[in-house]
Amino acid sequence: MSITSGLLKTLGGAAAVFGLVAATPAVAETITIGVTPGPHAQILEQVKPIAAEKGLEIKIIEFSDYVVPNQALAAGDIQANSFQHQPYLDNQNADRNYGLTSIAKTVVFPLGIYSKKIKSLDEIKDGDSIAIPNDPTNGGRALLLLESRGLLTLRDGAGLKASPLDIETNPKHLRILELDAAQLPRSLDDTAASAVNTNYAVEAGLDPIRDPIAREAAESPYANIIAVREQDADKPWAKTLVEAYHDPAIKNYINETYKGAIVVAW
Repeated sequence: MSITSGLLKTLGGAAAVFGLVAATPAVAETITIGVTPGPHAQILEQVKPIAAEKGLEIKIIEFSDYVVPNQALAAGDIQANSFQHQPYLDNQNADRNYGLTSIAKTVVFPLGIYSKKIKSLDEIKDGDSIAIPNDPTNGGRALLLLESRGLLTLRDGAGLKASPLDIETNPKHLRILELDAAQLPRSLDDTAASAVNTNYAVEAGLDPIRDPIAREAAESPYANIIAVREQDADKPWAKTLVEAYHDPAIKNYINETYKGAIVVAW
């Protein structure tokens, strides 16, 4: 074999290898996303391979509560999170000046009221205990649901941030217990009923379609979001993340897996 032909053969092989590499996009960037356990984490696991095809590697870290994911994001320990709805983020920004922003809607988790002791809210007795989330927006959300079922009324203007202090009439003298959202499924042994966010209901083995004795309508202002720091909102990886999450395959996965318990918000 001549030197020339050998060189051409080598170059040809290199070109073939280059063509193979070019056909598979190299991962250009890696980001870490914070989630709460359950559906948020499960959905992002489906997003990961789609993002990888677009050159973005996603690492997922789970947090057990609603407080730390925004702290970690604001501190730069993670690049994004996917666990909260817009009213919760707005409240956190106002209270803590985090400077976080939404870059996309994800899903709606209709809030449900669950019970191990009664089959209907009509069975609520005078003085019964009902547990609600202790964070301002989800607590208000639960109170609005109780109000819509006629168990209490809230003062005019209380809105999405309603708290037990805003209860105007409480004809059954209900005891409203404010608990950490992750603890609410376990509270069912001790309360007449508890308002549980869908992600924690699913994690606890509750069925968000069949088990609630009352449930929010899917059309609510509580669409969950992907949040990032304001300075990262226009970065290429943020755009890629949204494209991967909003892929039709993810919508199909949500619809087929959760069968209406979780509703696509985009």
